[in-house]
Amino acid sequence: MPTIDRIDGYADELTAIRRDLHAHPEIGFEEVRTSGIVADKLTSWGIEVHRGLGGTGVIGVIKGKGSGSKRIGLRADMDALPMEENTNLKWSSKIPGRFHGCGHDGHTTMLLGTARYLAETRNFDGTVHLIFQPAEEGLGGARAMIKDGLFEKFPCDELYGLHNAPDLNHGEIAILPGPAMASADFFDLRITGYGAHGAMPERSKDAVVIATTLAQAIQTVVSRNVEPLQAAVVSITQIHAGSAYNVIPGDAHLCGTIRTFSKEVRTLVSERIRTICAGIASAYECAIDVDIRDTFNVLVNQVEQSKVVEEVARTIVDPAKVITRTQPKMGSEDFADMLETIPGAYFWVGHDGSVPVHNPGFVLDDKILPIGASMFARIIETRMPVG
Repeated sequence: MPTIDRIDGYADELTAIRRDLHAHPEIGFEEVRTSGIVADKLTSWGIEVHRGLGGTGVIGVIKGKGSGSKRIGLRADMDALPMEENTNLKWSSKIPGRFHGCGHDGHTTMLLGTARYLAETRNFDGTVHLIFQPAEEGLGGARAMIKDGLFEKFPCDELYGLHNAPDLNHGEIAILPGPAMASADFFDLRITGYGAHGAMPERSKDAVVIATTLAQAIQTVVSRNVEPLQAAVVSITQIHAGSAYNVIPGDAHLCGTIRTFSKEVRTLVSERIRTICAGIASAYECAIDVDIRDTFNVLVNQVEQSKVVEEVARTIVDPAKVITRTQPKMGSEDFADMLETIPGAYFWVGHDGSVPVHNPGFVLDDKILPIGASMFARIIETRMPVG
């Protein structure tokens, strides 16, 4: 099945845009160059542009043929990750410690391809709101845009988003109706013990021993407190302590994340972590400060919009490659916050390459740019037909 011919004709330009964005990555709320490129491209195609929503967010508004009042939002995230890249590509990151390791440069480029096509053809009856969002990677970009009045200023009846997927094959498109991605909490656990000479451990309240004990104990929350048929993940992702070979540190800092699909399990896990920290603090005669933050909600795809994605996908790729997922992802996505307000759906576009996202060697396959752009465009033409 075909992608849209006109969008296929943009392929070389889209690839050039994507690789330029890739070479100049910007992390959350710092997407000044990226949002400037987005705004300039939209303006050059005759699209109404609004800047500054949620900090560096950009909104494009396109009105179609006819007098229809329906409004649909299409969203792409723009931010990179605070990590190094080791792909050695010609267009690899030029900014140390910054890397488009999740493919948001591709998402932005796909939506730009859709924007150009819709601006040139306007073969729909209604209004499209193009939402270029900052700071998806755990910094609350969606919430910032919503707080700035995103849906009051640019109302949407439906909303769609996508993500590249190296765990799928090229040309596969996946959609999961219902709860599709987990909620996420981030946490910081700060231990205050008592430091001492490395040769005199009896004089310390050893923050390293306390930290490792705490990290092990927290793993029992999922294995021994959460009902086995309920999904939950607790991961310690950082431990910071110490500065010398012969000094027992008095302070340590643990960071991590909680992933769940229900409010009850989410509350249980948080409460158990607090209880465990209090118990270990008492046992080791130290202080443990606990900070657990609601970062992402559960992403829920509405059945109606999920069906739209499935039907449209069958016109863009081989119908045999359209997958209705039955198993949700434990990963999280702040598009969930937008879907709590507006009914919509979030889907995945498979591509070549086996290295997962958030890995220093991740490489986005540019061949999927016309696929993603065509998906967005045909959703608009399907949901807001002319005549």
